Amino acid sequence: MNHSGKVDQDDIMRARNVLLASGRRTPREEVDAYRVLAQVSPASYLPLLARALQRLSYDTGTGRKHAACLALCEEAVAAARAIDPAEPARADVLYGALNSCQRELYDLGRRAEGLAMRAEMLAMGRAQAERSGDLVVKGLHEWAAGLSEEGRYAEAADAMTELVAAILPNGPGGGSLAWSLLEWIAALHDAGRSGEALVAFETLVSTEAAEAANDRGPMACHLYSLIGYAQMLDTHGRGEQAALVRQEALALLTELADTGERESWSGYQASFWAVLLTISGAESDRPAPGEPRPPSGAAPMWWSPDAKRRYFDSRHALREEVDALAPRATEDPDRHLAELVRLHRVLTVRSAVYWEQRTHLFAEHVRSLFDGGVTLAHRLSQHDPAEGRRTLAIGLIDRSTFHAAVHEFRPALDDFRQALSCLGEAH
Repeated sequence: MNHSGKVDQDDIMRARNVLLASGRRTPREEVDAYRVLAQVSPASYLPLLARALQRLSYDTGTGRKHAACLALCEEAVAAARAIDPAEPARADVLYGALNSCQRELYDLGRRAEGLAMRAEMLAMGRAQAERSGDLVVKGLHEWAAGLSEEGRYAEAADAMTELVAAILPNGPGGGSLAWSLLEWIAALHDAGRSGEALVAFETLVSTEAAEAANDRGPMACHLYSLIGYAQMLDTHGRGEQAALVRQEALALLTELADTGERESWSGYQASFWAVLLTISGAESDRPAPGEPRPPSGAAPMWWSPDAKRRYFDSRHALREEVDALAPRATEDPDRHLAELVRLHRVLTVRSAVYWEQRTHLFAEHVRSLFDGGVTLAHRLSQHDPAEGRRTLAIGLIDRSTFHAAVHEFRPALDDFRQALSCLGEAH
């Protein structure tokens, strides 16, 4: 290609030969070829160029980014925008290019620009939904997650309410509804809409109960939803109702301890547990002002790269803080023990979520943390029985759900019964 803007015929021939040649082409060769041909036949080659640029920017096979990832993503967006608006494929190509670009912007900490691209994706999704009559708006989920990370909880709750209203009539959908319900619950709770959050939790519990009863879903997920629901009821002063829900959980956990799951499942129930753990753990977690906090009801795959990195990297500083506070809590428990228990729980939750998404052998990485949390809570209950016994119950329930997540249902039942004793409830 020469500098006058005209396309050299030799460049066109080479580009066509690259695409027609037998054998495997590299992503770079594809991009170079499509850059040339898109100038000759934009209708045919601009969509191919946009997609090739996205493939070059990030190798999904190796998980490695190109050194010029953002520039490639931005070029993909520009190529997609240049497609004729009358072209039916333009919307999908542009949406995909924007999606790749917003991820890279978030990865670089350019959060405002990333959120702006999510807003554009949502606008495109709304336009497509209006044309097709589809009730589910593409981009709404990503928009809600972005709002939640920025602390715009009321808007995030509204977005998730709209999304759930669209998908709820379609039923569980192989488990996809449950994940949206988790995010909806957390968004409502974060927005201070506790009544709606509890109603949403009831929907999750009933959905998981029906799935388990009909052998379409794990009993363990029903168990986790019951326990999480009881914890949120307690948070909002509905102790009597929480106690009744815990009795349902006790009956279900007793069955699991006696017989195990009725069916064999793929293992996603551990991820379900981890997400519910972030919801219950959010009460103890206090992110630094201005620091993005991942949506507490969303699986890590939906967190922005920036928020995910901050959240997981914080484990190291938390570990140091816990270790430094431990001797002071021994010397002056009145001042430091309760804070040590809180920080240890934050570390435990973040570590559990980190390792669960990386290996099915996550138990060996976090078991000692759950044990240590119970030990610290025991100390607090001895020092301050009024406050400590409820804290001990929380620690025991956390460890009970951990045992269940690694299929240790008998120890899970033992911990749960001890927790009920701490709460003065029958078991």
